[in-house]
Amino acid sequence: MLDFTRVLAGPHAGRMLLDLGAEVIKVEPPEGDITRTTYPRVNSVSTYFAQQNAGKRCISIDLDHHEGRELVLRLVDQVDVVLENFRPGVMDRTGLGYAELSAINPRLVYASISGFGQTGPWKDRRAYASVIQAESGLTRSQVE
Repeated sequence: MLDFTRVLAGPHAGRMLLDLGAEVIKVEPPEGDITRTTYPRVNSVSTYFAQQNAGKRCISIDLDHHEGRELVLRLVDQVDVVLENFRPGVMDRTGLGYAELSAINPRLVYASISGFGQTGPWKDRRAYASVIQAESGLTRSQVE
């Protein structure tokens, strides 16, 4: 499986598949996954990153360069699943959307996670926990 995910929902899904026996290759940008720099840390390793990505093989690929995209296209023929959690359209703009990848690997399962769906007026909104809690009315002030 190629795992293009970041932050929580996607990496957690990839971790569950890994725990069920999948071989997971986490594709990170050249600067690394953003959660590699979070705290707390144990022995210089972000515990958040370790929790969600332990056991995954990590590779750094610059998707903004032709060579990086070509490498992904070669890897796609070797995997069963691609998992991503970018906002809708991001993978298509890089030339790595479902249409392009399934043409190379027709048996490919392409899983896309987004907070507000793939269509509709909010599809491009970021969906971090604080945003979802506020939109759902689950945040509140506690006054004692």
